[in-house]
Amino acid sequence: MFRILKISFLASVLFMLSSCGIYSLSGADIGNAETFQVNFFQNNASLVEPGIDRIFTNQLQDFINSQTSLSLTNEGGDLIYEGEITQYYIAPMTSTSQNTAAQNRLTIAVNVRFFNNKDPEKDFERSFSFYYDYPANQQLIGGTLDSALEEIYLRINQDIFNASLTDW
Repeated sequence: MFRILKISFLASVLFMLSSCGIYSLSGADIGNAETFQVNFFQNNASLVEPGIDRIFTNQLQDFINSQTSLSLTNEGGDLIYEGEITQYYIAPMTSTSQNTAAQNRLTIAVNVRFFNNKDPEKDFERSFSFYYDYPANQQLIGGTLDSALEEIYLRINQDIFNASLTDW
């Protein structure tokens, strides 16, 4: 009897270990896809901040690469992300008693076209945006801009990832 229990336990453990390849800790459902490609996201916003398009493209590549087992490719990817930065604007959010801005908000919006060449029913085109609030007495340069872009892009990348690979 003990031998049967031992064999059953071993078989169960082997089954669980072999089936773990289907799931990922991030919840990503990559299906049969093996590769992904992120085309350059052109900055088409009316207010142009140099370099934010390159930074966004690279961070989206890095985010997907770190969350999945997919391989990054330059062309012919099973999953393709493309689009453009459509909005980059700064607006005052709160004011002081002297009617001056106390806090500003940077908002960035990105239009994304996602193509799943393994399952075309999952294709979509959608806009994603997020913001960063900062004190009005700071200029949006240097470390303040870096912090803003990091926070905004992380949130947008998570939203793109969830929309394309987790069906959220």
